Amino acid sequence: MRRAIFPGSFDPLTNGHLDILRRSLPLFDEIIVAILNNPDKAPMFTIEERLEMIAEILPKLDRSNCRVTVDQFSGLTAHFARERQAIAIVRGIRAVSDYEYELRMALMNRKLEPGIETVFLMAGEEFSYVSSTLMKQVLELGGRVEGLIPESVEARMRAKLSQNG
Repeated sequence: MRRAIFPGSFDPLTNGHLDILRRSLPLFDEIIVAILNNPDKAPMFTIEERLEMIAEILPKLDRSNCRVTVDQFSGLTAHFARERQAIAIVRGIRAVSDYEYELRMALMNRKLEPGIETVFLMAGEEFSYVSSTLMKQVLELGGRVEGLIPESVEARMRAKLSQNG
């Protein structure tokens, strides 16, 4: 079985994330969307909320013959990939600055787990500037993000922002 993990904070999940996920489906038999629990970050959504949002969107994907699940992890991505018997780590790249960072991470992951490859997919042009951080900033400042994040995620973000005043 060709299993991959697609790790990230997904705080929130964007259409850019979904684009990378959709385009990676034909490459693997199974993909685990792996939400990183990073205690150093102050997320907008809890791990449980992010798990719910992604699980809600997955049935809408045309998954062909690829099984997609959602999980969470703490610690090193390479170790999580090994524990889940993955052969690859899927990463999206938007710009040259992403590549430099992702290359260092991929080389470290290869050092830690030589049998696990990193697969880079270029972001679709329409999502090349989209990041979770930018989407949060735009919404917090009253901007529009239609077409950049799933509608259900936007609704949850707006609800969260109205709760926080």
